[in-house]
Amino acid sequence: MNIMLIDDDDAVRMMLQDIIEDYNLGDVTDSLNTAMELTNDLLAQRQTDILIIDMLMPGIDGIQAINRIKEHFAGKIIMLSQVESKDLVGKAYENGIDYYITKPLNRNEIVSVLKNVSEHLRLESFAHNLQNSLLSLTPHPVPAPVTKKNIRTRTENQLKELGILTAPGAQDLLSIMAYIETNRGQIPALKGLFTAVAQQNGADDPVREAKAMEQRLRRTIFQGHVNVASMGVLDYTNPKFEDYAPLYFDYNDIRSTMRLLENEEKPTSSQVHINMKKFIHALYDTAQREI
Repeated sequence: MNIMLIDDDDAVRMMLQDIIEDYNLGDVTDSLNTAMELTNDLLAQRQTDILIIDMLMPGIDGIQAINRIKEHFAGKIIMLSQVESKDLVGKAYENGIDYYITKPLNRNEIVSVLKNVSEHLRLESFAHNLQNSLLSLTPHPVPAPVTKKNIRTRTENQLKELGILTAPGAQDLLSIMAYIETNRGQIPALKGLFTAVAQQNGADDPVREAKAMEQRLRRTIFQGHVNVASMGVLDYTNPKFEDYAPLYFDYNDIRSTMRLLENEEKPTSSQVHINMKKFIHALYDTAQREI
């Protein structure tokens, strides 16, 4: 994996490079102290797979920088910051980052996140190559009903893995996956997505049903968050925990929930940032990839 580092703190970049080299996590192609020169051309020239970028920097901050490149950058973006504001973290995810790591940096967390990101990229590449191979061998596209059945089954499997297959919002998630599939993988803004699914399901008042759907999904995703955090409490090296924690949720929130569970405290949804957009994207990508 080719990795580009951007942080105005030289010590942070040196620490990241040492970790990447010590654990053979990839090749650092660039170590920059500013994002002023960051462009898609530069990323393409360096064949960058993973961009690690600081949020707060002079000149141009991390969010502004990724807004310039995100539409044409196919790699993964990891953002670093000392900021723990849930609103700002949510804004970072909304603007296209894949993972968020809070400073001061933790070596184990860096290694875990980079391993997960690399594995995700390898799986995406494998799925893409396999799909191209199948298309070259198959004169006709796979019938839509078969694809829908497969994605529903895969989605159910993922929801079962997360422990939320019987949760109130599980059927909403299945309907959402079916809608996205018929929409050729295009995922609209959440408000429009929920309303469209409500209409597809024949709701008398789609707008009202969309709001109810949002609440069901929030409760269901929160339950999945708690379930994954519980996996980590029981076994931090559990492969499912290592995969699902950063894929579906905010890793820092997972860690906070783990601390509550370890202290035998009951987590509440007000303590967790529920990023429905990230969850839905990850769920669809996973189900589609496994097809």
